[in-house]
Amino acid sequence: MKFLPLIWRNLLRRKVRTALTIGSIFIAFLLFGILMAIRAAFTLGVDIAGADRLVTIHKVSLIQLLPRSYRDRIRAMEGVTDVTHANWFGAYYREPSNFIANFAVEPEPWLRMYPEYQLPDEQRKTWIANRTGAVVGIVTAEKFGWKVGDRVPLISPIYRKPDGSPWDFTVDGIYDSTLKGADRTQFFFHYDYINEVFRDSPVSDQVGWYVIRTKDPSTSDQLARRVDALFANSTAETKTATEKAFVSDFAKQVGDIGAIMVAIASIVMFFILFVAGNAMAQSIRERTNELAVLKTVGFRDGLILTLVLIESCAIAILGGALGLGVAWVLVSQGDPTGGLLPAFYFPVRDLMLGGLLVLALGVGTGLLPAMQAQRLKIVNALRRA
Repeated sequence: MKFLPLIWRNLLRRKVRTALTIGSIFIAFLLFGILMAIRAAFTLGVDIAGADRLVTIHKVSLIQLLPRSYRDRIRAMEGVTDVTHANWFGAYYREPSNFIANFAVEPEPWLRMYPEYQLPDEQRKTWIANRTGAVVGIVTAEKFGWKVGDRVPLISPIYRKPDGSPWDFTVDGIYDSTLKGADRTQFFFHYDYINEVFRDSPVSDQVGWYVIRTKDPSTSDQLARRVDALFANSTAETKTATEKAFVSDFAKQVGDIGAIMVAIASIVMFFILFVAGNAMAQSIRERTNELAVLKTVGFRDGLILTLVLIESCAIAILGGALGLGVAWVLVSQGDPTGGLLPAFYFPVRDLMLGGLLVLALGVGTGLLPAMQAQRLKIVNALRRA
């Protein structure tokens, strides 16, 4: 484009102001990227929750247990293709600060229910055959330096062994996932291992929740109501919802973090619009006489409008692209909290949204000054100069 040197010279007219404007936009979009990563982390699993999976919990609270006998009754229902259960174990490794998300599950049904957890066939077979075996996510394995065959002691404040000793597990497998946002920090082991230890206690044959695979996802709501009706007026009534709704409600127990992150990002963008817009308006005011000269030598109003818009978009793109790029690099380093945000990543959709916001910022900050330059009368501009 033959007018690029002119645009470049205008950008360098006030180097400090241009640098500060680009810097403010850079900070805004860097913050945007990190906030969106935090938002994705706190809504862990919502976007990837299975459309064909339901979750059944106790009607009173998630911490209330359900009879294991419900499993066969649910499996016999029309529209159910598979069902399994899990218990929250709540254990840590050596020190309370080494907390791990760990669950007592049925190995074969659990792996069928969650095919996104990828495990080598040999490790799968070993885990299924070993009553004290466990499968751990690759992120947690790397964090603690665990490898297949290692013995791992865990201490659970919820399920304390009668003799007070730690629970010993053998790492039979390390799972991974290619699904973006999948939790690769979890620790799974045999439900029967703890159930046998507590055979004569009130928690014997009790489970935390059921996961149900539906034959037709479009009928999930009707099936959920039928499941709850099946156990209505029992000693342990149920509450069933789609996995997506369950995960979303669970995440919101600490507040709607997603909405908070979006609100903060929106406020930042709003103020940056004023900062960059004021810088562009001041730049145009300083060049009133030059714009008049351009019009005098034949530059049309539409061309003047385009040149000013390109100038504002160039500033926005320089700052915004740099901010999004640095945010992507920082977020790609992984969870900065050491395990509290296992799905810490910059979603592609938010990256694309950031690109659209960069263009919107460029047009928004330059449109009014560009229109003022377009409507500028040569005589009035020269007189003002």
